[in-house]
Amino acid sequence: MKNVKNTYRFQLEKEEPSHVKPGGSTREASAKQFPISQGIAGVSMRLAPGGMRELHWHANAGEWGYVVTGSVRTTCLHPDGSSYIDTFSPGDVWFFPRGFGHSIQCLGPGESHFILIFDNGYFSEDHTFSISDWLSRTPVDVAAQSLGVSPEFIAKMPKGEVYFAGPGPIPNDLSPYSAPRHDPALLTTHRYPLMAQQPRRTPGGGTQRTVGVDEFPICTTMAGSVLEIEPGSMRELHWHPSADEWQYYLEGSAEMAVFLAEGDVVMNEYQKGDVGYVPMGTGHYIKNTGRDLLKVLVGFNNGHYQANDLSAWISTNPVDVLATNLNIPFADAERLPRQEHFFIRGR
Repeated sequence: MKNVKNTYRFQLEKEEPSHVKPGGSTREASAKQFPISQGIAGVSMRLAPGGMRELHWHANAGEWGYVVTGSVRTTCLHPDGSSYIDTFSPGDVWFFPRGFGHSIQCLGPGESHFILIFDNGYFSEDHTFSISDWLSRTPVDVAAQSLGVSPEFIAKMPKGEVYFAGPGPIPNDLSPYSAPRHDPALLTTHRYPLMAQQPRRTPGGGTQRTVGVDEFPICTTMAGSVLEIEPGSMRELHWHPSADEWQYYLEGSAEMAVFLAEGDVVMNEYQKGDVGYVPMGTGHYIKNTGRDLLKVLVGFNNGHYQANDLSAWISTNPVDVLATNLNIPFADAERLPRQEHFFIRGR
């Protein structure tokens, strides 16, 4: 077995943060920092109470967000002119399609931490367009005419990109600056409460919560899961035929190996704050190697979640096919799985 050290592992939370300002900070894992991650990029972002990721849009990627801690408010403009304001708590997911203008603000009382996953491994700030950067690079008279204000008004604005604004006042439901909430539903256009979902459970020692376009209609290009795996248990050998997989280890420790065909397997150990990557169609598993619950956030660059599990594949084949293929006695072949496992407990 070939073991190429750390090829499929990136210690995201050990990276030096970038864009560090009083309002927030960010750590990135695009193909530039994590070369194997060709199809998906990710960002770990933190905002201070009242801090804001300013009004911006992404020209080359959709944005899928998962709140780890704290609460945030987002705003979003659609190309048809409709607009949306939502609030998010831990376990909630958002999605902004490519080109949709949006902002993110921490609602306090403490810091907010969220993971952003983009459906393009080459996502970068070079293709992110911020309102402060745009206005500061536009001739003053043009910006003033466009906004219907005086040149003196424009002169008071930032002279370059803000990126993280504030911290500013923390809005609340009683604030005159809070938008009225007409829709009390948990699911809105841009918000899906993933951790409120009833999980998929199996006897093998784990749970899975998954959201894609079927559950979250605006999320056409991405899907996501949260896996919780008990000590000693594992997400069984499987592959995804139509998507790359980007993993962020939320809690615990794990072993994950990627099977690349022709005798090539890459294995790594993962800890909280690490990122793993699995290219489309390659075999892999995730095993809890610690004493505590393993919790993994997984993003896919396809709106439909699809997986082929080894137990499901084996169970659909006649016993004589398995015996011949694996060169084992018929009686031994009968002991192989006859139904899908998904999670498997340790012996």
